[in-house]
Amino acid sequence: MADADLLVEEVSAYLKPQDVEHVREAIEFSRAAHQGQMRQSGDPYVTHPIAVARILINLHLDVQAIVAALLHDVVEDTDTTSEQVAEKFGKPVAELVDGLSKLDRFQFETHEDAQAENFRKMLLAMTRDVRVILIKLADRLHNMRTLEAMALDKCKRIARETMEIYAPIANRLGLNDIYRELQDLSFKHLYPIRYAVLSKALKVARGNRREVISKILDAIRQRLADQHIQADVTGREKNIYSIYKKMRSKSLAFSEVLDIYGFRVLVNDFASCYVAMGVLHSLYKPIPGKFKDYIAIPKVNGYQSLHTTLFGPFDTPIEVQIRTHEMHKIAAAGVASHWLYKSGHLLINDLHEKTHQWLQELLESLSQSSDSSEFLEHLKVDLFPDEVYVFTPKGKILSLPRGATAVDFAYSVHTDIGNRCIAVKVNHELVPLRTELRNGDRVEVITAPNAKPNPSWLGYVTTSKARSHIRHFLKTMQSGESALFGERLLNQALHSLGIKPQDMDEAHWNRLLKDTGIKTRQEMLADIGLGRRLNMVVARQLARVGDAVPGEAAANAVITIQGTEGMAVEFAKCCHPISGDPIVGVIKSGHGLVVHTHDCPTLRKGRSSGEQWLDVVWDKNINRNFDVNIKLVVANQRGVLAKVAAAIAGAESNIENVKFANEGEYTALYFTLEVSNRLHLAKVIRSLRKIPEVVRIVRAWTQE
Repeated sequence: MADADLLVEEVSAYLKPQDVEHVREAIEFSRAAHQGQMRQSGDPYVTHPIAVARILINLHLDVQAIVAALLHDVVEDTDTTSEQVAEKFGKPVAELVDGLSKLDRFQFETHEDAQAENFRKMLLAMTRDVRVILIKLADRLHNMRTLEAMALDKCKRIARETMEIYAPIANRLGLNDIYRELQDLSFKHLYPIRYAVLSKALKVARGNRREVISKILDAIRQRLADQHIQADVTGREKNIYSIYKKMRSKSLAFSEVLDIYGFRVLVNDFASCYVAMGVLHSLYKPIPGKFKDYIAIPKVNGYQSLHTTLFGPFDTPIEVQIRTHEMHKIAAAGVASHWLYKSGHLLINDLHEKTHQWLQELLESLSQSSDSSEFLEHLKVDLFPDEVYVFTPKGKILSLPRGATAVDFAYSVHTDIGNRCIAVKVNHELVPLRTELRNGDRVEVITAPNAKPNPSWLGYVTTSKARSHIRHFLKTMQSGESALFGERLLNQALHSLGIKPQDMDEAHWNRLLKDTGIKTRQEMLADIGLGRRLNMVVARQLARVGDAVPGEAAANAVITIQGTEGMAVEFAKCCHPISGDPIVGVIKSGHGLVVHTHDCPTLRKGRSSGEQWLDVVWDKNINRNFDVNIKLVVANQRGVLAKVAAAIAGAESNIENVKFANEGEYTALYFTLEVSNRLHLAKVIRSLRKIPEVVRIVRAWTQE
């Protein structure tokens, strides 16, 4: 078998003879297990694991990884068990194979659910052993190379999954060659016509520009030799997908993409990188703003290089990468360089540690996702294509995805810092928390002990760590506050039935939980607070009193709104009730209690299905501020807005928002103000009426 012989020959170049013998045994074991199985292409199935193993040999992975690659489908697709693999090849190999096996034994409602659980299992295995993902990437690469045999719809689904998840993972792990090939193969199957057109155009351009490329190569080599710099200089062609991305992002025709070729300069040592860059800048003028130093500040995947773009001959922009031979090897192998060199190289060890930390943080974030779509969203968000590098006040460099905000930075420092964040300084200046960070920014987070995450942060954070921790905190807080409010609702229902809540002992609760299938009392109370269960129904079930209860008893019960219920009680945005307003409570499933004014326009439209209305009143000692909307019609005169703002401030109210609408000689001002109650609002209105330019004041339901 030619492929098997080639594999043995290639693996013999770096493994010990006894390890090579293990590989031979794994080939025969895999061949026997897959006997009679064929691929969609018509080839014997065993050709696939052999091809996967040969991809990994290029990364010089150890014998356990090569053997696991050869056996990666035997547990999933044959009668072979993990125990048999462990007995024959050892427990580490069996664990690698198990980490790669899909969850076929479970039934999932949708493909998305199955996909999410497979990724979750794979990530868990990766945190224990990163070789799992290296084998998986090699497996996916060979499948992509032979995808033509699949049905068209399955082809596109696999290609899209590869483009969105597997290619970015390869990039994040520094496997540059695998990353670019996965991109091109995905593009080929997602957009076959575009791929064919670009591929043909690239072949034509390759011939037309051969003379220019040759001239530039000769000029670079000669200038470096004149300066006594030993260097290997090569030209490289950009991959088709990166050319397509540039055409799309900049709306260019193929003929307008001049930099389809780049140049790579490999030198012997660190210092020569910067000397070579200076030499090239004297040969061709550099384009301002197109220089990046990834040597001083390596990418998170361990990549190190100098990047510069020059004005070449014939107005051709030249992209040049300059790095040492060692940096080049790490750029190709990424995290796999650990097996490629087996040395105490500091960068490789640091890369390995960072990769493990990233996997742990990603898994921690994803473990808090409540459903498959949220899980996959976090996964895709975290596999970012580009980074910005920012500094802590002590000078530590942190890498964040492009578009990351100050809140993302706070969570990247520590979860508690993110949760308690109230303000941020960027380059010593206070800026809004939604500010996007740029390369080189110095960021300082200001915290407060009692601060909490704001739900609005979810609108602008970009990292999965920040997003998942904010959601987790809000869900936990809502559950706790809903349980407290649910207890009040349940006690009110029990009182209306003539039952003392303290008489409902553990036996009553245990029987109720057993009958309803709910695990804890806390969960039951949270369901009541969120409107998922009616308090009167639960009260009857708890007390076992049946339906022979006077119907009017529940109607006489009133809920007191204290203003400290947190997320369990929501004040309706349609009418902005404030303390002192006549109010009514509406319980909506999943939302808890929503408080409206009794004459709210939304309530006038009628009761929706699934709503429970409750009598609610304000607590006499309520102590909090409320948002309220007012509309002022004022004469168009200079300085009127300043007078209005001063009057509002003089009445001890804050302006949350303001909008304008011109009405000829007059202007309508729509304010959202903070007031403590109706008396405070009346004080504000009295203060505004003293302004001569104010023609009319009304309380508005919304900011029109």
